[in-house]
Amino acid sequence: MNPTVRTAVIPAAGLGTRFLPATKAQPKEMLPVVDRPAIQYVVEEAMTAGLDDVLIVTSRGKSVIEDHFDRMPDLEAELERKDKSEALAAVVALAQGARMHYVRQGEPLGLGHAVGMAADHVGQSPFAVLLPDDLMVDDAALLRGMLGAHAERGASVIALKRVPSDEISAYGCPRIEAVDGPLVRIHEIVEKPSPEEAPSDLAVTGRYVFTPAIFEALDKVEPGKGGEIQLTDAIGVLSDSEPVYGWTFSDGRFDVGTPLDHLRATVEIALARPELRSTFGAFLADAVRRHGLG
Repeated sequence: MNPTVRTAVIPAAGLGTRFLPATKAQPKEMLPVVDRPAIQYVVEEAMTAGLDDVLIVTSRGKSVIEDHFDRMPDLEAELERKDKSEALAAVVALAQGARMHYVRQGEPLGLGHAVGMAADHVGQSPFAVLLPDDLMVDDAALLRGMLGAHAERGASVIALKRVPSDEISAYGCPRIEAVDGPLVRIHEIVEKPSPEEAPSDLAVTGRYVFTPAIFEALDKVEPGKGGEIQLTDAIGVLSDSEPVYGWTFSDGRFDVGTPLDHLRATVEIALARPELRSTFGAFLADAVRRHGLG
């Protein structure tokens, strides 16, 4: 039986320049989507998929992330005094839901370097990587499918989203071999190909399940532009020594690192909330009408 994955690694050391000036003094991961910061959705996704050990890779100025997932006795006492039991239960559950750990990435040396920072914590166990810019609105279905594939195959599994041909040049794009249903075998990843050169219509997106061999692969990768170590390069190295699979999907992902998709995610999540759906839906319909968009 293959080892059970229990650890989620969340790289959260980026500067968030696409959201300036909002991210000048606060981490992009703490920007709210409806009523909670984006990174909380990612932690909750990991927990829903059964991952109860979370390591967040942070950087200077991001201690507020640690504070968010910690107990706050003064706040809890105030909520109890005011008999706000629902809010109190929510903040306590947030702090008790998973074992939270943190490590700092001292220099911005790329996603591969950030993942490599988890080596001491992970050891020789398989683990998942969840990028906080990629918010999945799917009740952890994608991640659970990937974990199931890893449990069956004992190999690394990469999330692959089908995208239109005019978007493929923004992603790593794999050459694949069909295996079973959404599962494919990855033979090569071409970084940001033109539509004519793309080996498939699949884009590498921000969910990964890795065997610990990824750390050895990262050690073999030569730094690129700006001294950055690319995770896709390490996946290519890994695929030379052991099988690497992809898990294909189409819907449910929002890139909340961009203002437009952040707004889309906010709308989708708000409309899925029973207490917001009717009133907010009516507001949206009226706004569309007033602005002559429908």
